[in-house]
Amino acid sequence: MNIKRLEIKKIIEKAEDKNLSFRVFDLNKEHIENYLQPRKNDHFFIIIVETGKVDMQIEDKIHFLKTGKISIVFPDQVCCITNFSDDLTGKIILFEEVLFCSDILKNELSPYNVNLSANLNCTALANPEFEQALTLVENIQNIYNKPSLVKKEQARFYIKVFLLGLIESIHGQHPVLHQKTNQHIYIGFKKLLNEQYRSERTVQYYASKLSITPKKLNEITKKHCGETAINAIHNRILTEIKRQLLFSDLSHKEIAFDLGFSSPSALNKFVRAKLKETPTELQQELAQIYTA
Repeated sequence: MNIKRLEIKKIIEKAEDKNLSFRVFDLNKEHIENYLQPRKNDHFFIIIVETGKVDMQIEDKIHFLKTGKISIVFPDQVCCITNFSDDLTGKIILFEEVLFCSDILKNELSPYNVNLSANLNCTALANPEFEQALTLVENIQNIYNKPSLVKKEQARFYIKVFLLGLIESIHGQHPVLHQKTNQHIYIGFKKLLNEQYRSERTVQYYASKLSITPKKLNEITKKHCGETAINAIHNRILTEIKRQLLFSDLSHKEIAFDLGFSSPSALNKFVRAKLKETPTELQQELAQIYTA
């Protein structure tokens, strides 16, 4: 089966959506239409269930969601909704990972709770915590409905608070083991990648540093983040390119050399291969989304 990839920039419900990096919808038949067939997303996809039931398949597991449950699907995880009740209500949140710095989920907090991308696929909250989460989501939805530049920054803050609350809720349910497991090798890889991605771009380098074979490293990264080791390396570089284009005053030449490219044309070639657009086009697109 050819798995389609859903891009958040193509999900447009109102004019302002072209300049927003997040969406908040009511959980109903209309808004889950996109997820009834298996697909990957280029964004985070969150379902919060207030009433009713919905079955969410993520990779090879089916999660049975009901009142008080929340499911987070990470970018590029294969997912689809397989069943839902007529009385289903709740919220859907979509957001891009660049602005909201999802490294806090993928990297920095990995030692705190291993394999977050799997553990957050289905979370059950006690009623007080669930009500607090709903309040945050309602705040985000209010901003989504009437956005402004300042309010978009507030939404970014609310989403981080929401995610950190979920991470706190599952801490202890999946304790970190002390022996060197595949999970710990994956954590070591992400930590090393964050330190060395500017200068080291080969799977062989990271595998040798972790004392494993490139084949083993690929197996581990596929299991824990759904991508090959080389894609993880390239995506880390691409994330930094986007951040520098968006937040720094560096020229494209300065960004190219800062990130270890041999020339601006090498940077151009990399971005075009990954996104089918030039760094200039990418910068204009990011500026419209985040600063308009």
